[in-house]
Amino acid sequence: MTRWLLTLGGWVDRRVGSREAGMSTAEYAVGIVAAVSMAAALIAVARSDAVRGAIARLIQDALGSAG
Repeated sequence: MTRWLLTLGGWVDRRVGSREAGMSTAEYAVGIVAAVSMAAALIAVARSDAVRGAIARLIQDALGSAG
C-alpha cells in the first residue's frame, strides 16, 4: 500500500510540475508580445513627421553651437 501511495504521489508531483512550467512559458509569451507591441508603437511615433523635425532641429542646434 505504501509503495502505491508513493508512486501516486510521484505521478501527481510530475503532473503539477508540468502545469507550472507551462504557465511560465505562457507568461514569457505574453511578455514578449507586450514588448513587441511597445516597440512597434515607438517605431511608429519615431517615424512621424513631428518627431523627425524635432530630431533634425536638435541635431542642427547641436552642430550650430559646437562650431
